[in-house]
Amino acid sequence: MKLRTWMALGILCILCTATTARGEVVGREVTYRSGETLLKGYLARDTAVKGKRPGVLVVHEWWGHNEYARKRARMLAELGYVALAVDMFGDGRKAQHPKEAGKFAEEAMKNKAVGEARFTAALDFIRQQPQVDPTRIAAMGYCFGGGVVLHMARQGADLKGVVSYHGSLVTDTPAKPGDVKAKVLIFNGEKDQMTTPEQVAAFKKEMTAVGASYRYVGYPGVMHSFTNPEADLYARKFDLPLAYDKKADEESWAETVKFLRVIFTRDAR
Repeated sequence: MKLRTWMALGILCILCTATTARGEVVGREVTYRSGETLLKGYLARDTAVKGKRPGVLVVHEWWGHNEYARKRARMLAELGYVALAVDMFGDGRKAQHPKEAGKFAEEAMKNKAVGEARFTAALDFIRQQPQVDPTRIAAMGYCFGGGVVLHMARQGADLKGVVSYHGSLVTDTPAKPGDVKAKVLIFNGEKDQMTTPEQVAAFKKEMTAVGASYRYVGYPGVMHSFTNPEADLYARKFDLPLAYDKKADEESWAETVKFLRVIFTRDAR
């Protein structure tokens, strides 16, 4: 057999072996509790990854725990993490209208102790997974979820890092010096009508004043909910100032991948 043929067969075998070794991302519905409230999440991991690995919580938009949150959990699992798409509304509730979404979000976070307890229940749940290194956990959130993870960072949650995508920056419980243990990464659109330049400036001032390690990324011309391809549908259906932006979505995800790699390095401080 000619050398070129042997080489081709060898390359084919290597590719086949690599494909087999990669395994597959599996996701399953899970339940956990915060007090008397049943919470319905979605846990994703790659079966080929051996040993303990970092865990990442994904906090949904104000529409609730839906397929979009689960998709992001699977994307994280493809990177080798264990990801939990959490349920902040209870019983896996999903909103069908902005008024309903607003009601659910207010119920979850108006009494901050309730929201904090539900987030902590998810944090405890992912730490208990046998594939997870409980010392290396991060959280990311979209829209409502972005506000949630920033709130938990302000409260001193024991996380390696948090990532907020088009999330609320406003708070009535600002961080105190030394409270923010997590590294913070924020992505917002500069045409986001839900967030004003004054709010951005106030957030930066707060983070700087308390000595937080943070990075703020603003995308010119980009509107609210820019990471979700369904944003355009919601905009037309409900006359909302939303718009998907493919470039900003892909860039923010690429930056997130790098951020997670850095904060999960075992000797990272």
